[in-house]
Amino acid sequence: MVDEKVTAVGPVRVHTIPTDKYKTNTIVWKMKAPLAKETVTLRALLPHVLQSGTADYPSVKALRTHLDELYGATLQVDLSKKGEQHVVTIRIDVANERFLPERPALFDKALQLLADLLLRPALDGGRFVPEIVEQEKRALRQRIQAVYDDKMRYANMRLVQEMCKGEPYALSPNGELEDVDAITAEGLYRYYEQALADDELDLYVIGDVEEEKVLAAVTNRFALPTRSPSAQAPLAPAKARGEVNEVIERQDVKQGKLNMGYRTDVTYEDDDYYALQLFNGIFGGFSHSKLFINVREKASLAYYAASRLESHKGLLMVMSGIEPAHYEKARRIIDEQMQAMKNGDFTDEEMAQTKAVIRNQLLETLDTPRGLVEVLYHNVVSTRQRSIEEWLTGTDQVTREDVVRVAGKVALDTVYFLTGMEGGADDGKTGV
Repeated sequence: MVDEKVTAVGPVRVHTIPTDKYKTNTIVWKMKAPLAKETVTLRALLPHVLQSGTADYPSVKALRTHLDELYGATLQVDLSKKGEQHVVTIRIDVANERFLPERPALFDKALQLLADLLLRPALDGGRFVPEIVEQEKRALRQRIQAVYDDKMRYANMRLVQEMCKGEPYALSPNGELEDVDAITAEGLYRYYEQALADDELDLYVIGDVEEEKVLAAVTNRFALPTRSPSAQAPLAPAKARGEVNEVIERQDVKQGKLNMGYRTDVTYEDDDYYALQLFNGIFGGFSHSKLFINVREKASLAYYAASRLESHKGLLMVMSGIEPAHYEKARRIIDEQMQAMKNGDFTDEEMAQTKAVIRNQLLETLDTPRGLVEVLYHNVVSTRQRSIEEWLTGTDQVTREDVVRVAGKVALDTVYFLTGMEGGADDGKTGV
């Protein structure tokens, strides 16, 4: 289904996916390192500084003009966390030159631009350009602050902070606001050199390409010293703390945010991963799920109610928006849906519908180059390798007994409730 060829070019794993499905060619660079308080904010800033200029195009304006000359090529950077790994992504989408009358060498130029962004950034005396660094620091502060202003995202962040206190996963991929000011052009450049030397590096090329030509082009442009591969530790899901931690935080908000975090003791590496996906789909992952129907539709308690998995950390998160006065009732109904899953109180129709939705969702994700890379990158973050075919077959083969067994592992760890300044929950449980 997906023809992925993986070859090492020095320290870079090159993933070539030849396909004529798209009218663009997509180049995605991913570099990952462990989440750490000392580096998380430097790392959150780095890709934004890199995309602001190269040695040949030393400003955002010059770089954007060059992208326009490449028939409107697009450049994007992103930060994420996969389990306790901090992932930097740089993506360039460029038109397939075979559809253009002059057949310009767009792919080669786009690959050269990526190499320049990474290996020939705009510098000032052996450091990043201070004006660029200060400009991107301002933008980073705004990105971090935006989470505080968006109460849905804020509640998600606070749940993770409380649930994973003392664990790297508690860190935000966008860094820490209090650490931004101290970053200098010199210090960021030193971190950049360290990241290129130590990070796990992957390059994905998707489109109308030939593997031999891709490898030759990468070899010519990405001259990085070979190094000994570091052994990747298996994913280690943290265990439940035993006693449920309840945190009630009060702010000037009208709509309460009730978020609940569970430890599942299952990650992407485990055989039970497919059953966990199915469990989540029936419980709260989709519009036909128990949370949506029973909390939002039948009881009319929530503006939204859903659950999601963190596949590489083994966490299940429930997110709901409720009237503050409905806290106890909403909690009770969410608990009842979880107990129903543990009791096997779901129909064969729910099983079949959820399998179909998971299958369709996966296939839809594979329909875009970006989605395809995200799915394939699971195999880099994990020590477990899953093909798309295995994923689809594994999902189809999940039984009711598998889902109930996985449900038995799911344990409530933390309840976080963001509510208004008055009422809505028992202050005896307040953690903030």
